[in-house]
Amino acid sequence: MPVSHAATPAAHKSLINLRVTRRDRDLIDRAADALGKNRTEFMLEATRRAAEDALLDRSLFRLDPERFDAFQAALDAPASPSKTLRKLMATKAPWEE
Repeated sequence: MPVSHAATPAAHKSLINLRVTRRDRDLIDRAADALGKNRTEFMLEATRRAAEDALLDRSLFRLDPERFDAFQAALDAPASPSKTLRKLMATKAPWEE
């Protein structure tokens, strides 16, 4: 769930210093330029996205043994194909026509 980072009157900014090779800096600058962003905007957006992904991958939830067994069974059970999925799977890819 992405977190809003909109500036508020009470927002306080901190300085983060990074030492990178000239080659890495140039790569970052080229990528930022390709997206119409400056280096700071590009790095902050990429870092924030990586941080959120890392935290989301670490979600923990607890279940009692009975509910865990039901959860495990649901994960192990084959999916029931829907009408839409059947139609999609029967459709030829554009490069096969």
